[in-house]
Amino acid sequence: MANPYHDHNLALLAHLRGILLAMGEAEQVSEESHALFLERFDELIMNLQNVPEERHLGQDLICQVFHRYPQIAHLVPRDLLWFFGGDCLHFMPDEEIAVFQQLEERRYDAEQSGEPFDWNQEKQLLSMPDESPRH
Repeated sequence: MANPYHDHNLALLAHLRGILLAMGEAEQVSEESHALFLERFDELIMNLQNVPEERHLGQDLICQVFHRYPQIAHLVPRDLLWFFGGDCLHFMPDEEIAVFQQLEERRYDAEQSGEPFDWNQEKQLLSMPDESPRH
């Protein structure tokens, strides 16, 4: 059975990979170490496709993106920080973590009741001002 949440994060990883690839093509980074990093990144994507629970390598690689490529840190999808957790959460403010905790609770409740859950839609609903209508 397909897991939309997992697929969403795989798509975000593919997006981030595209950004990293563009960095190399623009020759903004050391070519040799960048190529090795991209190999490890591809390995992460392949491993997550086969074993979605294996996230420890992702924590390490996402943290390395912040350290190796600080110029693109603002382009790293915040959802990936939450998805991998652990040390990645150090790059998120407490308020943002609280929003992701609410999202996670909603996702869990929807799964338990067999209801569909649209991560992006729910995230937009949570980011609306308090006086806006919500479902």
